[in-house]
Amino acid sequence: MKYLPILLLSVLLFNCKNENSKGEVKNLTANEIVNKSIAVSGGDAFGSSIIDFKFRDKFYKAERNYGKFKFERRFKDSLNEINDVIDNKGFKRHIDDRWFVVSDGKEQSYTASVNSVHYFSVLPYGLNDKAVNKKLVGEERIKTKEYYKIEVTFDQEGGGEDFEDVFIYWINKGTYKPDYLAYSYNEDDGKGMRFREAYNERYVNDLRFVDYNNYKSEDQSIQLTALGKAFNDNNLKLLSKIELENVAVDLINH
Repeated sequence: MKYLPILLLSVLLFNCKNENSKGEVKNLTANEIVNKSIAVSGGDAFGSSIIDFKFRDKFYKAERNYGKFKFERRFKDSLNEINDVIDNKGFKRHIDDRWFVVSDGKEQSYTASVNSVHYFSVLPYGLNDKAVNKKLVGEERIKTKEYYKIEVTFDQEGGGEDFEDVFIYWINKGTYKPDYLAYSYNEDDGKGMRFREAYNERYVNDLRFVDYNNYKSEDQSIQLTALGKAFNDNNLKLLSKIELENVAVDLINH
């Protein structure tokens, strides 16, 4: 019997250690959560890949090769075939295979438009870029699942034309996949907020892609962080679907 207190103490210490271990999991930082999310979505393989897809009536291609990149958008207007290209050197527009000079204002607009589609296509990859700031702002239950809420903002330097935009990502606590996101925007033609629900998840050559249901709120006073609750309460309006078609992936040096 003299060993019983020691045995009980050992059991208590073991249980406390397990509880602390569980506590450490619950106390993940925003960076750690995002790192796990990127890893389960394909990880560093995005950074050495060639990705092609169709979005609405346009064709997109992204080449990423260890810091070097080239983003393209190809489409036809009523007369010509247009190819917009962004790379480490800047923006270029080709019309029928001839380089075409555009004004500064249009160049910024075209660059933002091309970047936006490529940015959303590979999320959460890109959330570790130097200009990205991440903060864990809470946890929330949507439908039947529990989520980490990660706020993402951008530095002005390196954050692009839309550096003032704010994003919220709802990252599943079980799978670490971003099932929902919301963002605010402020553009020349207006400002507002959107909430997106991921669906049609598929892996192409081990890289994760999703489509989105795109929602907005009729309540102009609602806060960005409250859009998850509004969605849960069926208070958002479905605007459109964001669907990537014919996704193809080639991995470089793999």
